Amino acid sequence: MTAALAANVAAPGAPLGAPLTLDRITKLYGNVAAVREVSLEVAGGEFLTLLGPSGSGKTTTLMIVAGFVDADGGEVLVGGRPVSAVPPHKRGLGVVFQHYALFPHMTVGGNVAFPLELRGVRGTEARRKVSDVLDLVRLSGLDGRYPRQLSGGQQQRVALARALVFGPPVLLMDEPLGALDRQLRAEMQLEIKAIQRRLGITVVYVTHDQGEALTMSDRIAVMRDGRIEQAGNPADLYERPTTPFVAS
Repeated sequence: MTAALAANVAAPGAPLGAPLTLDRITKLYGNVAAVREVSLEVAGGEFLTLLGPSGSGKTTTLMIVAGFVDADGGEVLVGGRPVSAVPPHKRGLGVVFQHYALFPHMTVGGNVAFPLELRGVRGTEARRKVSDVLDLVRLSGLDGRYPRQLSGGQQQRVALARALVFGPPVLLMDEPLGALDRQLRAEMQLEIKAIQRRLGITVVYVTHDQGEALTMSDRIAVMRDGRIEQAGNPADLYERPTTPFVAS
């Protein structure tokens, strides 16, 4: 089931789990550096979290990868291919925002199918992909509902399904659980991690929640003032912090 689903969801020529490289990424707003020469290697199929307080540069870094913010220096590579000059809609990356950004006038099925329509996938193939990804996020049978008829957790699953349906090589998630209550947030942490493992997709996840980062991540990059303070697996960061900031 998992292999078949991954093959069915994947877009032609866009393998799941592509590596991601950030090479000295810099973003300036006037004289203020929001991101300062950030370099990072994310392995294919890895779940990497950018962790830090507000203003640390984590969301700006993610938006540069997505193509929504232009870097003032450095390069982004997806699967070894430079994409800094490629517009967002041609990078083929999945993005899940904190507030979901669902189309209120479209059904669940319509929202999830939208990225496929943009790529010319319609008819039986589109319906099969939508059905498979809704099954993956446990929303089978709800494709005819509208976002206003769903709970917050269900809307979050729709946003996740829409980001996965076309088989992106990298999934970017910006505080996707921030609007959920504590119990549902904990449930969704485990669910997102389980889906990522089943599909083998590369994930870059932004959060300011330390517990969330420790629960979900293969590696964590702790950011401060636009720089990466320390990167490592959760155990290394917790047991062997290299700076007082990381320790705190």
